[in-house]
Amino acid sequence: MFNEYNDMLTVEDLMEVLAIGKNAAYELLKSGELKCFRLKGRWKIPKEAVIEYVRAKAFLK
Repeated sequence: MFNEYNDMLTVEDLMEVLAIGKNAAYELLKSGELKCFRLKGRWKIPKEAVIEYVRAKAFLK
């Protein structure tokens, strides 16, 4: 599922992976629930952070 994405995802990638809308994606990023950071005004989302988030939400840890 995640193999087609780079190591750093964009907001658009995050929306596609999680099948969520733009507002939900930005809420998730701003909440701190998903490990990410901003660089030069753009959100950088490590692919591993998304995988960890999905596992935690699915109780797979």
